[in-house]
Amino acid sequence: MSAAGLDPRALLRASFDAAVAAADPLRIVAAHLPPPSPHGRTLVVGAGKAAASMAVAVEQAYAGTPLEGLVVTRYAHGLPTRHVRVIEAGHPVPDEAGERAAAEILDRVRALRPEDHLIVLVSGGGSSLLSLPADGVSMADLRATTRELLRCGAPITGMNVVRKHLSRIQGGRLAQATLARVTTLIVSDVAGDDPSAIASGPTVADPSTFDDALAVLRRYGAQVPPAVLSYLEAGARGEHPETPKSGDPLFARVDNRIIATAHRSLEAGAAVFREHGITPVILGDTVTGEASEVARVYAALAREIRAYNAPFAAPVALISGGECTVTLNAGSGGARARGGRCSEFLLSLAVELDGAPGVFAIAADTDGIDGSEDNAGAFADPTTLARASEAGVPARRQLEAHDAWGLFDAIGDLVVTGPTRTNVNDYRAILIL
Repeated sequence: MSAAGLDPRALLRASFDAAVAAADPLRIVAAHLPPPSPHGRTLVVGAGKAAASMAVAVEQAYAGTPLEGLVVTRYAHGLPTRHVRVIEAGHPVPDEAGERAAAEILDRVRALRPEDHLIVLVSGGGSSLLSLPADGVSMADLRATTRELLRCGAPITGMNVVRKHLSRIQGGRLAQATLARVTTLIVSDVAGDDPSAIASGPTVADPSTFDDALAVLRRYGAQVPPAVLSYLEAGARGEHPETPKSGDPLFARVDNRIIATAHRSLEAGAAVFREHGITPVILGDTVTGEASEVARVYAALAREIRAYNAPFAAPVALISGGECTVTLNAGSGGARARGGRCSEFLLSLAVELDGAPGVFAIAADTDGIDGSEDNAGAFADPTTLARASEAGVPARRQLEAHDAWGLFDAIGDLVVTGPTRTNVNDYRAILIL
C-alpha cells in the first residue's frame, strides 16, 4: 500500500496496539503450555504486571483440567478468574499483601509431589510483588532497602541481585522448594531477555552471589538497615546457603520458556508500517539513557532524513524500545513533576524538532502506565509546540518542570489505554513522511 493519504496518528496508534498485542498473554500463552498432565495436581502460581491475564489464559487453555493456584499482580491490574486466585500488592516498593501472598505460594509449592505439575507465570514487576524476606530480615527492612536502592540510582539489575539474596523465593529458590515438574512462562521486560533477571528469576539458576549483592551496596553508597547488611555479610561468610547455580540437578525438571519480548513487539509494530508502504527501521530494543537526551539524538536523525533522505529514505518509521530515565532536579520552578519517560521523550523531541514538517511520533509504555499518571504515553506532531503555546503551556517551560503530562493533557494528545496487563517496556515510533 502507498503512504499517501494516511492518517499519521491512526497509523502510529495501530503500530503501538500491535506491539502490545504481540505481548498479550491472552493471545500467546496457550501456544507455550505443555499438554495437561493426566496425573497429579496442577498448581499455577506467579507474579508480575501480566500475572492476572496470564492466569486467565492458562485457565482458558486448560479448560476441563482441574486447576488451583495463586498469582500476585500490581494494584488495579487484577482480573476475574475461576480457579487461580489473584492477589493485588505493592509495586515498585513491596508491601505486606505481597509478602502474605508469597508465603502462601511457597507453602503450596512445597506441598507438591514429583507426579505434580507446577506452572509458574513470570512477568515484569515480579521482584517486588513476590517478596518474601529471608529469616532475620523484615518486610520493613526490605521496603527500606528497595527505597534506598531506588534513591541512590542503582540499576534494576543491581537491585535484583540484592533482592535475590534477601529472599526465600527468588533467585531460583522457588524451583528449589518443590519436587514437582516445573514449567515457567516468562514475559520479558529486561534488556537481553535474561530469564534470571526477570522478576528476579524465581525458577532460574542465579549467577550472582552474596559478595555481588554487597558490591552493589558499596558501588552506589546504599545505606541499608543493619539487619540487611548483617544478613548479606553472613551469607558472604558462608553462614547462609547461596542461591542455586547452573548445573544444579534440580533444574533438570525445570523448563523456563520466554514467551514475549520487547523485540518481538517492535517487530509487530514494524509490520503495521510495512503493510502501509512505509519502511520500518528498528533501532533496538535496549535503548536507555536520559529520555530528553535520547530524544535529541532521534530529532537530529529525523532532521537528516527530512533534509537528505539519509541514512534512510522517507517515508520511514524509526522504532525503538527499552527503558529511558528521567532525572528530577531542583530547578523545576516548584511545579509538580507529572508524566514519565515516554511523555518526556516526546516533549523533548518536539522541542528539538521545533515544528519541522512531516515528522510524527508516539511513545508509550506497553504496560499502559507512563510514570506518575494514568496514561500510557502521548503523541507529538509538527503542531505540538504551537498548540501548547496557545493553550498556555509553553513546551520549554514544561520540559524544564518535567511536566510533560500537563502539556499533552492540555492539547489532548495523551495515549490512554488503562492497564494492559503485560509489559515489555517502552515503545517509540517516529514516522517521517
